[in-house]
Amino acid sequence: MAGHSQFKNIMHRKGAQDARRARQFAKLIREITVSARQGLPDPAANPRLRAAVVAARQANMPKDTVDRAIKKATGGAAGSDYVEVRYEGYGPAGVAVIVEALTDNRNRTASDLRSAFSKHGGALGETNSVSFLFTRMGVIRYPAAAAGAEAMLEAAIEAGADDVASDDEAHEVTCAVDDFFAVRDALETRFGAPESAKLDWRPATSVTLDEQRAGGLLRLLDALEDNDDVQNVYANFDIPEAVMQKLSA
Repeated sequence: MAGHSQFKNIMHRKGAQDARRARQFAKLIREITVSARQGLPDPAANPRLRAAVVAARQANMPKDTVDRAIKKATGGAAGSDYVEVRYEGYGPAGVAVIVEALTDNRNRTASDLRSAFSKHGGALGETNSVSFLFTRMGVIRYPAAAAGAEAMLEAAIEAGADDVASDDEAHEVTCAVDDFFAVRDALETRFGAPESAKLDWRPATSVTLDEQRAGGLLRLLDALEDNDDVQNVYANFDIPEAVMQKLSA
């Protein structure tokens, strides 16, 4: 029976991984579709679409799937009229949460998110109820192999970026929202397409969580990210390494 149970656990984990991968593909397809519909269907002439295609490639999405999503957008297929909506609220321990969604039904999405917040000890708030606790900025990420730290810093400063954080794995360039496109394009001209380039929400302060509250918040974040309409989730929390080890055990 132990062997059978182990096999069932492995199959359950594989099923969960497959389901998460399918949700990730669905979110990427939605972003590609919206990007292609809002601009030109050519990634070379549409920065947002180019970023979406790069993200899809990193997720190992088949090229045919990407091409179909672009064709679906340009063909004006019904059922893909999505709007971008931001939701804000509080999770356990007063952690501020921002949710970015692409939805074709605002009422459904709002109802689903309100339910997720309530179920996991939080509450969905009004627009701008927590965004003041975050800073909106552009974030451009390159693998460490793309350039040396000094070369990346020099290029980023010349392009108008605010800061660069480099380590053994990557360079992370941050800039003001108004400078995002100029900085991204200048770095792309010099170093090629970035690993990712997006507008991000960075918390000004963080709430440190104990084991109980961390577990509740992580369950909330999982529920939000599992929603098909949700594209990105941001929260101002910090979980100490010792607590993370207990939760992962």
